[in-house]
Amino acid sequence: MDKSTPSPIEATPFSYLSPSFAADDNNQMENISSPTSQVVTPLQTVDDETHYTTTPPIPLASPLQPANEETNNTPTPSQPIMATPLSFVLAPDESNTVDGIGPSIGPSKRGRGRPKGSKNSKTSSKKKMETSHPNNEAVAPRQNDETHNTSLSPHHLVDTNLQAIIPYDDSNNNSLADDVAPSSGPLKRGRGRPRGSKNEKTPMKKPKTYQPEDRTVISCPSFDVMITEEEKENGNQEVVDSVLMRFDGVRRRLGQVNCAKAVLTTAFSSLNNLGVRTNKKKRIGPVPGVQVGDIFYFWGEMCLVGLHTQMPAGIDYLTAKDGATEGLTTSVVTSGHYNDKTEDLQTLIYTGQGGTGKDGKPKHQELERGNLALDASKTKGNEVRVIRGVEDPGDKKKKIYIYDGLYLVSDYWKEKGTSGFDEFKFKLVRKQDQPSGYATWKLAEEWRKSGSTDDESRKGFVFEDLSLGEETLPIPIVNEIDEYDKEWPHDFNYITSSTGLSMLVVPNHQSIACNNCEGQSCEEPTCPCIQRNGGELPYDNRILICRKRMIYECGDMCSCPPDCKNRLTQSGLKIRVELFKTERCGWGLRSWEPIRAGTFICELVGTAKRRDEIEEDDEYVFDTSRVCKNFRWNYEPELVGEDCWDQVSEAYKLRSEILVSARGTGNVSRFMNHSCSPNVMWQPIEIEKAGQPSVHIAFFAKRHIPPLTELRYDYGMSLDTGEFDEDGRRIFKGKRVCLCGSEKCRGSFE
Repeated sequence: MDKSTPSPIEATPFSYLSPSFAADDNNQMENISSPTSQVVTPLQTVDDETHYTTTPPIPLASPLQPANEETNNTPTPSQPIMATPLSFVLAPDESNTVDGIGPSIGPSKRGRGRPKGSKNSKTSSKKKMETSHPNNEAVAPRQNDETHNTSLSPHHLVDTNLQAIIPYDDSNNNSLADDVAPSSGPLKRGRGRPRGSKNEKTPMKKPKTYQPEDRTVISCPSFDVMITEEEKENGNQEVVDSVLMRFDGVRRRLGQVNCAKAVLTTAFSSLNNLGVRTNKKKRIGPVPGVQVGDIFYFWGEMCLVGLHTQMPAGIDYLTAKDGATEGLTTSVVTSGHYNDKTEDLQTLIYTGQGGTGKDGKPKHQELERGNLALDASKTKGNEVRVIRGVEDPGDKKKKIYIYDGLYLVSDYWKEKGTSGFDEFKFKLVRKQDQPSGYATWKLAEEWRKSGSTDDESRKGFVFEDLSLGEETLPIPIVNEIDEYDKEWPHDFNYITSSTGLSMLVVPNHQSIACNNCEGQSCEEPTCPCIQRNGGELPYDNRILICRKRMIYECGDMCSCPPDCKNRLTQSGLKIRVELFKTERCGWGLRSWEPIRAGTFICELVGTAKRRDEIEEDDEYVFDTSRVCKNFRWNYEPELVGEDCWDQVSEAYKLRSEILVSARGTGNVSRFMNHSCSPNVMWQPIEIEKAGQPSVHIAFFAKRHIPPLTELRYDYGMSLDTGEFDEDGRRIFKGKRVCLCGSEKCRGSFE
């Protein structure tokens, strides 16, 4: 073959967004025949124990399919060939080329008896290898940066980043840190050590095992982060809420698919890798969008919103990397790992970091790193954010972190710890005139532990149980606005459930019930009720995974028990709530417990109505036809390594509109007020009763809700103004003036 006119290189087609080549037993490409083709082998690893006497197997290659959904055409030889950086390829060396034989890409052979590393006096030039870019993109050697021509082929080689084809790396093999590039030089061995001998001091590292279940997303170029560069540096309430909801959506999905690695760590890594975070700029003082009293169920949530950026160190401080001239403390977290004194509501005795050697043995703490930063903050007098870790009442093995506001370091000293070694103790004092955080938690905790709702010594106590015994958990009534006013709303009949909210009768309805789950909870994909939900249980650990067009729960004809996992909303009120008097919106509802996003709160209960039956002055009407502000709550498939087309729809699917009045009959949902920035959302649930589909409305937590925070949802609006917003959507308004007080208040509601 003439060296000047080599035949084209053929590349192997990839399956777009394929996490592995598991279908091929030997992890090699499928050979595709070609009348004339040059074969190219990937660069073999040069080590001390590998000797090649024969040429290793050579995979053939075929043109890579372009990412074009419309044409889906295979490029002709005249088109650029797409090459992915699967291996680092040696540049062709004319000195090693024989007529009729393509350039060898395998390891070069040296003369017999010549020690590795010795110079060849006849050969003055060194063999060049490809350079590597910081993003691990292999770049072929070029004669001209403009034409990109090489001596190997007259065609253009268009390099593509491997991550652009595979959005997440589930092999964990040959991975490199962001700031480390692969070595392009030969591996060096000790002087005088024969080739092939082992270094006894350095044991061979075991290769990382292949984990196809790993859902960590490394990169996804097509993913829309929906956060501006300015918002990444300095956020706001809306961005913070969005980041936390997106993180929790990914966490719920990973838990549903039984992610092999730690679910929380995987979710954090994926969002961090793709830039779904805010308030990256370290700062002293308040963090935009984070409120005193906010709760976090995972350390990584605090990092993603910039409240505490060290993982998992308990002291966060400014460094030269942050442009600081001195290392001042920005925040501290009490996690229970040290002997902190946390019971006082206004002061905190915080134990310094360190005290354990590399060998795991205790030692004296040093005045360095975080300890030195706390010392500097005492001298400077700067504000320090304090986050207090407490036991999760729902899972005593886990923690909940409460942002308790700004503190000042007033003093520090040394004392002997429980291990007998020196520990630093720092005293932090809470600044005045801040909203209550940890104090509110402790108050709700006291009420939960006592379990009593008839404490007449409590300020504003009115009555012990709104439901008059109908609910399993009593619902106390308090009026702290006017503690001498003992009036309470008893002008309605309290009922725990409605027979059905849809007044539509479905003719010839085909009843579906699970008959193979007798005595056990529905979980198997073959269960008819699970199949109606897309083949997956809609709840995980009693938490809603996704908003859906409709969720189908087991009905009265199903053989599963009452505590079946697919009967979540049929078990009544499970959260300790109370009715309280608000300052501006009448009676409201709040919880004694922290509520995690996706938790079922209660069912909408009332009387189903036709539109002509609704009274003009009825303020207790729920109407599915009203227009609410759109929001995205479900996980984004790209953040869990799934196809973007697998997005679960959040548009509700109802056979007819649903109107419910709680004026005459109702439950606690009757007292949930409206908000333009709600922390509660509703979801339609279909349950078969007496052979007919019965639609119910269930309320779930939209985001994490701290104890004693009012529960509110968006009532929606129905009046079309005829105007359009900047995105071209119609503008609606309500009949009543809104007093929710949120930053995004629309001014009215229905």
